[in-house]
Amino acid sequence: MTAALTNRKWTLKSRPQTTVAEQHFNFETETVGELADGEFLVKTQYLSFEPAQRGWLNDVRSYVPPVAIGEVMRSVAAGEVIASKHADYQIGDRVQGGFGWQEYAISDGSGLFPVEKIIESVPISYPLHIYGLTGLTAYFGLLDIGKPKAGDTIVISGAAGATGSTVGQIAKLMGCRVIGIAGGQAKCQWLLDELGYDAVIDYKSESVELRLQELCKNSIDIFFDNVGGEILDQVLVNMANYGRIVLCGGISSGYQVAELPPGPKNYMQLVIRRCHMEGFIVLDHVDRYPEATEQLMQWVDEGKILVKEYILEGIEQCPQALAGLFSGQNFGKQLVKI
Repeated sequence: MTAALTNRKWTLKSRPQTTVAEQHFNFETETVGELADGEFLVKTQYLSFEPAQRGWLNDVRSYVPPVAIGEVMRSVAAGEVIASKHADYQIGDRVQGGFGWQEYAISDGSGLFPVEKIIESVPISYPLHIYGLTGLTAYFGLLDIGKPKAGDTIVISGAAGATGSTVGQIAKLMGCRVIGIAGGQAKCQWLLDELGYDAVIDYKSESVELRLQELCKNSIDIFFDNVGGEILDQVLVNMANYGRIVLCGGISSGYQVAELPPGPKNYMQLVIRRCHMEGFIVLDHVDRYPEATEQLMQWVDEGKILVKEYILEGIEQCPQALAGLFSGQNFGKQLVKI
């Protein structure tokens, strides 16, 4: 059965030094191989895209090895088992795992889990974001490192992205005053009208520096940073004493290697204001994933957290989906539907 199927996939052709683009990948086709005992075949339905994927293309030390030249581009995906020689995985099971940018993937079950055993009656895409690494990143980054208290003022960069929008909603549940930084009127209006943010800053049409002084001069208790660069510098001079800066990402850099962005000029504010700045990787909290997922599910079921997806259609769109993360293309969680 599997030999009659053709798999389309994207492999890494060359390492981008600056902006990632389609030219850095090869679009290939191959015949799907036969299953060995203990294997099953997954037909991919959705691929997940995060800025971290750009970092995996750099041949530098990181928390995971870089994607190798010629290797299928790495990403988490969700799909359905369509053939199986594995006792624990049956045809029709929904699973997610690191299948990469391809239409079909053969797996022995290592590192995977059936979506239906965790979540029933929800879109198969949800475990790729709100019930997956996106939601978990927001949960642990805010609650464990940000340590929000009722009445705290929190500023979130990249606030209309999948992680940022989840952080803001959890912060509202904690009783915080939430200020988001996002790009474009539509995103900013969504944060205000639907997510209930207290204020927003449109970095595309407003001065972030001046708006921060107007909204929260010297009073930011928590900064959840997905962007870095100039915005981080501008926030540092408006932190409250004993504030907490959560370093989640640095998307303003494009994760380039040709020319690294300058470090924050205002880092001495950490000393003057006795602030705590900490980076984190969500993989450090794997033993607590069930706890966090259960809480996130409850908040979504109760309508306390809203979910927004930005979906491109077709595997041909993969390079555009990744590159678009760095130009503000996505509005919510960036996915590709196969």
